[in-house]
Amino acid sequence: MSYKAEYIWIDGTEPTALLRSKTKILADGAEPPVWGFDGSSTNQAEGHASDRVLRPVFTCPDPIRGGANLLVLCEVEEINGDPHSSNTRAMLRPIAEQYAAQESWFGIEQEYTFFKGSRPLGFPEGGGFPGPQGPYYCGIGADAIFGREIVELHLDRCLAAGLELSGINAEVMPGQWEFQIGPAGPLEVADHMWVARWLLYRTAEEFGVEATLDAKPARGDWNGAGAHTNFSTRAMREGYDAIITACEALGEGDKPMEHITQYGVGIESRLTGAHETAPWNKYSYGVSDRGASVRIPWQVEVEKKGYIEDRRPNANVDPYVVTRLLVNTCCAALEKAGQV
Repeated sequence: MSYKAEYIWIDGTEPTALLRSKTKILADGAEPPVWGFDGSSTNQAEGHASDRVLRPVFTCPDPIRGGANLLVLCEVEEINGDPHSSNTRAMLRPIAEQYAAQESWFGIEQEYTFFKGSRPLGFPEGGGFPGPQGPYYCGIGADAIFGREIVELHLDRCLAAGLELSGINAEVMPGQWEFQIGPAGPLEVADHMWVARWLLYRTAEEFGVEATLDAKPARGDWNGAGAHTNFSTRAMREGYDAIITACEALGEGDKPMEHITQYGVGIESRLTGAHETAPWNKYSYGVSDRGASVRIPWQVEVEKKGYIEDRRPNANVDPYVVTRLLVNTCCAALEKAGQV
C-alpha cells in the first residue's frame, strides 16, 4: 500500500516567486523524507551544479486527492544543508524564536483576482468595462459575482486540509475575492498561507481560470489587491500603550521604506492615496482609518487593547517576509519600552 505526497516549494523567480510542486509515492506510514529537484529549472541553481534539496516543514491532508494523501510544504536548501538564498522561511525562523515570548499573532487577508484569458473574470469578453465599483463588494447575484463556485470549492478544500482559514468575501472589483488566514503565529500563518495559495491555483486550474496576486490587476479606476496584515502581541492584546508603541515604531526613521520595499512588487501602483490606501511614500496611522498606512480598529480604541492592521502589503507579498518585518520592528520596540 502507498500514498501520494505532493511536495510544494517556493521557487527563485524574481521579482515575485512562484509555487512549484511534484509528487512522490511513499509507503503507507512512511514520513515524507528529504527530496531533491533541478534548481536550474526554477531559478535556484546554475545548470552545472543544479541539485537542490526539499526539506519538509509542514504537512496536511491533501483535499484534492483525498484519502491518506498529503500536501508537503518544504524549505529549499543547498546540498550542504544551508538554506538557499530564496528560502525566506529560514530568515523568519530566528526572528520568530527571538521574540517568541511576546506571543505574536497574525491574521492575513489575501486578496486575489480571477482572470479568464487576458481579462478579469466579469469584464466583458469583447472589450469594454463592467459597471463601476459599488455592487461587487460582498455582493449577491450573477450581475455582481463571478467565480463563486471556485471560491466555495477552495474554501472547502482549505478547511479539509486543516488550514487556519477564517473567512472569505467578494472584493471591490469584479472577479476579485479575499480569504483570511489566522489568527496564528508567524511561521504557522505563513505556512498556511502558502498552502492556501497553492490550493487556490490548483482549484482555479480545474475551471480553466487563472488566479493572480497582481497588485493592480486592472489599470484605471479599479481597486488594487492587497494582503492586509493584522498583528498583535500579548502586550497589545492587554493594553493600548503597546498598540501606540507598535504604530510609532513602524513610522520611525527608515522603517517605513524598509517595509515598503519588501511588501510586494508594484506597490506604487496600488498605494496611491486612493481606493482605501495611503500613499506608498508617506507613513500614517489612525483609528478606523482605511486611508492610513496602519489602521487601529475602532473597537481597539474603545476597549483599549487588541491589534493593528498594516494595510500596506500587496497581495503578492511573501508572508514569511511580512511576518518577519512586523515581528522584528514591533517586538524590538515593545521590548525596548518594557511592554512585554
